[in-house]
Amino acid sequence: MESQKTFTKRIGGYLHKMIPITDASGKLLHYVTKPLMVELKPRDIMQIIIGSTILALPVAYTEEAWKLGEELPLLNVGFLSIISLVFIALFVFFNFYRFNINGNVFNYIKRVIATYIISILVVAVLLTIIQRCPWETDFVLAIKRIIIVAFPASMSATISDVLK
Repeated sequence: MESQKTFTKRIGGYLHKMIPITDASGKLLHYVTKPLMVELKPRDIMQIIIGSTILALPVAYTEEAWKLGEELPLLNVGFLSIISLVFIALFVFFNFYRFNINGNVFNYIKRVIATYIISILVVAVLLTIIQRCPWETDFVLAIKRIIIVAFPASMSATISDVLK
């Protein structure tokens, strides 16, 4: 039946796509609900924090990452940051917004930026705690180390955000 189309409904505070299931004659039998993960909720933020920590910890403790921060030119580190954002944006788009981008562009941009910024903050705190961010003596080195370690951290943050 043409009048029975999918629609969006909030259930338990979360958006769901309601998909009608009909029999051969077009009579509505029931609805299948599919969660729409287009809104950034506190639960998602916590998943991003935990996810970024998963890979930030082992990478932040390696001397190779610290030396790479010293040796890699700032331009290359900038490209690494751009690649991180592109990977996050593509992964988030194809897993959350591909079929639901209309009306959710702001939520999409917010999720991509939030994932990267939260990952950066987690790495900055971790590297500061283990005294590998020389904020007072070499601010640029501190930023470079953060961006280098944030690359894998942001990828694991993005993956963990998908888990529901």
